[in-house]
Amino acid sequence: MKFRTALLAAGLAFAAPALATPALAAPKTTLTVGMAAQDVGKLDPHLAVSTIDRAVVAWMFNGLVRFKPGSMSPAEIEPDLAERWENTADKKEWVFHLRHGVKFHGDYGELTADDVVFSLQKAADPKRSAFSADFAAFEKIEAVDPYTVKITLKQTVPSLLGILTNYSGGFIVSKKAVEALGDKFASAPIGTGPFAFASVTPNQSLELVANKAYFRGTPKLEKISYRFLPSNASRDLAFQNGELDLEYGNSDQTWIDRTRKVPHAVVDVFEPGEEAVLHLNMTHKPLDDLRVRQAIAYAINRPELLRWQGQDPSRVPGSVIPIGNLGYTADNGLPQFSLDKAKALLAEAGYPNGVTLKVVHTQLPGMLAQMQVVQAQLKRAGINLDLQVVEHATFHQMIRQDLSDIVFYSAARFPVADVYLTQFYHSRSTVKTPTAVTNFSHCNAADAEIDAARTEPDDAKQIALWQEAQRKIVAQACAVPLIETLQTWVRRDDLDYGYELKGSLSLGPLITEATHFK
Repeated sequence: MKFRTALLAAGLAFAAPALATPALAAPKTTLTVGMAAQDVGKLDPHLAVSTIDRAVVAWMFNGLVRFKPGSMSPAEIEPDLAERWENTADKKEWVFHLRHGVKFHGDYGELTADDVVFSLQKAADPKRSAFSADFAAFEKIEAVDPYTVKITLKQTVPSLLGILTNYSGGFIVSKKAVEALGDKFASAPIGTGPFAFASVTPNQSLELVANKAYFRGTPKLEKISYRFLPSNASRDLAFQNGELDLEYGNSDQTWIDRTRKVPHAVVDVFEPGEEAVLHLNMTHKPLDDLRVRQAIAYAINRPELLRWQGQDPSRVPGSVIPIGNLGYTADNGLPQFSLDKAKALLAEAGYPNGVTLKVVHTQLPGMLAQMQVVQAQLKRAGINLDLQVVEHATFHQMIRQDLSDIVFYSAARFPVADVYLTQFYHSRSTVKTPTAVTNFSHCNAADAEIDAARTEPDDAKQIALWQEAQRKIVAQACAVPLIETLQTWVRRDDLDYGYELKGSLSLGPLITEATHFK
């Protein structure tokens, strides 16, 4: 019997090739991303200020709360590392209850309240964070027990949950890792997110691996290769050849129209609109003269910028804060294009033959192209921009050292007017000061309104204060809005994010445990 069975098995094995069906291909598990960057910047989430870094740190870190994937609506903030929370009636005391069993990447152990306290104190420290101004109202952050954190505020803020989301200063880091790694943490970060840092090859790529212990479940992707491809043409060619699954796009109508014709390409255009603004350094001559600043404001032709960039990826702004922010108003006296007024103001200020301004600017392709259009517009009015083009990380370093007459800065923030107004226009945020954030113009025109709005309990009065702040900033010509640019990426049609992408404050698609290839 045993012999007969063996013969039968052998016969079946011999016949198998003729009967077998073709094996299904294993699902793809490595995501290859092309980013417009020369190299990685800073991966410490509290120092990550550029699009290059913001997109990828969101894949490695969590906040106490988060925006629902695919959304940037404050109404859709949901639990993240905190599973629940409560607050007092006056909203000055908040208690957050942490999930149990959340693990940091590597051998850094379980997340506890001590890590949260450390993270938020770090985010509030201007020496260790680019977002310290967001935490000005924090009085005390305490670990009540290993899984409970209490936050006490000096005064109410427009949106505490907004500060604590998975974005900017809200990311939670490992206390043990930061203390052990020191400065190296910025290039080898430790978080709790679905993907963990693996390695970086300078000027080539950043490699991430799946966090198999992720508290929401093991990610469906096993690896992410984040490739640095500063050339638009190189990235496009790599995508067309199937070398990339996801590409940082070009917010240009021609590019969008052309890319939509590439086989298996899906172009995603999504919120937020990053508002590009010229911040005019009022401490540098001749920009200390209001008339020169106003001349620049009148020389900017926003409708022309929109025609150049295209209707799909952009829109014309109406204020010094982005459209859609709570408290936004276009009723602020913003100068509209007039070459005659621009030239007359320059002549009145004593510059009938024009002026030349030195400008440090990034080589990031999209921003450089926008600035070259602005350069051409201003030249028509006799305002010459002497552009010093540098690598993107160097650009960020130089502008924070007050080295540029004009700073072209494109940004989106949590969509409540307080955040944008505070970071860009409040004197506390002036660059090269102990509380520096991104006030490149040295503006202080609306400090009183910004401060009053932060603690105003009446919603209507709070909005009125934010609107008055915009009017005062426009009147002083601290900055000149240019255009709002939506986020533009392209993916292959077999890549499924795992959610509907409408918006992402990290400025790139959020890659989660649910992201997969179909």
